[in-house]
Amino acid sequence: MADVKLAAETRTEFGKGAARRIRRDKKVPAVVYGHGVDPLHITLPGHELQLALRTPNVLLTLDIEGTTQLAIPKAVQRDAIKGYLEHVDLLTVKSGEKVTVEVYVHTEGELAPGSFLLEHVLSTITVEAEATHIPESVTVSIAGLEAGAAIAAKDIPLPAGTTLAIDEDAVVLQVLAAQAEEASADADAEATEA
Repeated sequence: MADVKLAAETRTEFGKGAARRIRRDKKVPAVVYGHGVDPLHITLPGHELQLALRTPNVLLTLDIEGTTQLAIPKAVQRDAIKGYLEHVDLLTVKSGEKVTVEVYVHTEGELAPGSFLLEHVLSTITVEAEATHIPESVTVSIAGLEAGAAIAAKDIPLPAGTTLAIDEDAVVLQVLAAQAEEASADADAEATEA
């Protein structure tokens, strides 16, 4: 899990014009909320934040005018065309606190020989983990699986201290038989009959 330190400044101006001025200064407007405390409106350095958000479920250590606060990204708004950050919502967390996040499911290995397709029913799974030990992703082996095989959420190995926060019987991956070859075989059979 990545831990990134960012210097933040509180902000008192709100609205579209203020947000544009902040972004013009290569900063990003953000809101930090959680733990029953009033939301705190801040600005963050744009480039450093953009780099930090490349890591899924990054833990941010915010230095807000001398006080340190841990936070994780909850919602990120990007410009639809240019892709730059418009606004970020951050959730305050404490060391040792459990949080619910989505982690990506990666596969390793090769399917059994033959015409099989791997369908990712879910590309992420929801897990509960300690805020300072959130996994970036989970990996599951698909080696040797054939058509009809399915991997449920309960079959995915999770790091220590991490538990599932979704139905354990939810299908995450399944192996299907390729149908394109069957269709071409039927077409060849029809062509020889004609």
